[in-house]
Amino acid sequence: MSQKVLLNSKEINIILRRLACQLVENHPNFENTVIIGIQPRGVFLANRILQLLEEEYGITNVEYGQLDITFYRDDFRRSIKPLEANKTKIDFIVEDKQVIFIDDVLYTGRSIRSALTAIQSFGRPKEIELLTLIDRRFSRHLPIQPDYNGRQVDAINDEQVKVHWQEIHGEDAVYLLPFEKTEQEVIPQKKDTK
Repeated sequence: MSQKVLLNSKEINIILRRLACQLVENHPNFENTVIIGIQPRGVFLANRILQLLEEEYGITNVEYGQLDITFYRDDFRRSIKPLEANKTKIDFIVEDKQVIFIDDVLYTGRSIRSALTAIQSFGRPKEIELLTLIDRRFSRHLPIQPDYNGRQVDAINDEQVKVHWQEIHGEDAVYLLPFEKTEQEVIPQKKDTK
């Protein structure tokens, strides 16, 4: 089976606008709401959402952070190779705030469980919501569901869902591909401009 395009750039753009609109409906002024992008891939989606909130709705006061969950995962000791942590950047207290976690793909739910544990270091949120671009709804290991979701995907367990972002892959797209295919095979190589 070859890779299949689930979402192209235009479709992703429409979904992002819808997700931003849903956030504004539930959080009109973001006065007591913070956005946390889950490292590494949720950060790209969070940045896009923040850009839309600013450009389309004039909301510029959103507190935004990035949360690394590497050492909060329940499987981090099972890796053969040493893990490289990403940066956590949260320079505000989340105590009694409404927190919106943003991640690109909701799969087993383990990453979100890890994020729920990790965020406690920054205070006790009043409420936590989850925004995802892709929900692999039949792959859940934990009872975690998104509050805001771009698209549900029914992928069997040996298939992968890969989100590509213009900033790192040179395109906005979502692919469904066989498990054995490596990410290197489907990421377009950036042309050397030197």
